[in-house]
Amino acid sequence: MPSHSGLMTVIDRAARKAGPRLRRDFNEVQQLQVSRKGPADFVTIADQRAEQTLYEELSRARPDWGFLMEERGEVAGDPNKPRFIVDPLDGTTNFLHGIPHFAISIAVEEPMPNGKREITSAMVYQPITDEAFWAEKGRGAWVQEQRLRVSARRDLADSLIATGIPFLGHGNFAEWSRIFGAIAPEVAGIRRMGSAALDLAWVAAGRYDGYWESGLKAWDAAAGLLLVKEAGGFVTDFRGGEKMMERSEFLAANDGLQTRLHKLLAGALR
Repeated sequence: MPSHSGLMTVIDRAARKAGPRLRRDFNEVQQLQVSRKGPADFVTIADQRAEQTLYEELSRARPDWGFLMEERGEVAGDPNKPRFIVDPLDGTTNFLHGIPHFAISIAVEEPMPNGKREITSAMVYQPITDEAFWAEKGRGAWVQEQRLRVSARRDLADSLIATGIPFLGHGNFAEWSRIFGAIAPEVAGIRRMGSAALDLAWVAAGRYDGYWESGLKAWDAAAGLLLVKEAGGFVTDFRGGEKMMERSEFLAANDGLQTRLHKLLAGALR
């Protein structure tokens, strides 16, 4: 296992400082289920508190870097320096309902010589299981000290695929239904667990064989994209291109399944 870089140590420390408070808040929110308004308000507070902790820790270590955060939006930094992309609580609805499946997601987006920006460091931290999925460009993907590899499966019939499902006020129900109708009959199962960051981390870990979702924000997917790539997988938009963030479309799998899933998906969208 490669040792953490200085930057990854900063990210790890920030996530592990915010994690225990989220665990405590999660245990409290389970006691608030009797009040319909209470849990929702409490989750918002928990989210904001976690984000504040992450912001304080990361900005203390890299004071001239900018941020893109779910709650406070863009925080300007030196445009020639990297910026942090942070989701303090991915899986808010799970958290609200007492389901222990949510994560902190932190990515670093770095300006490149060609004028583009690229994700170069990432961590998805699950506070309940204390699993830290992390990756740095060119150094592989890891969970704790174990190297991550995407699934080696080549047969869709043996494959477990993850997705996100549209819900009230979010997503294209007709499009999702067509894609589901094309993929579901071909695979061993489809799961909807409610955290895009963990879905992508689990593709990197080989727990899922593939994943598709649209309508995600940058903070939902940025860290997971690098995890999948550094674990040997591929991530494209629904057209097979690299405009995942611009189109807010994400299809992830190993090389063999990526091609098969893309054909099914493309056929459903014709």
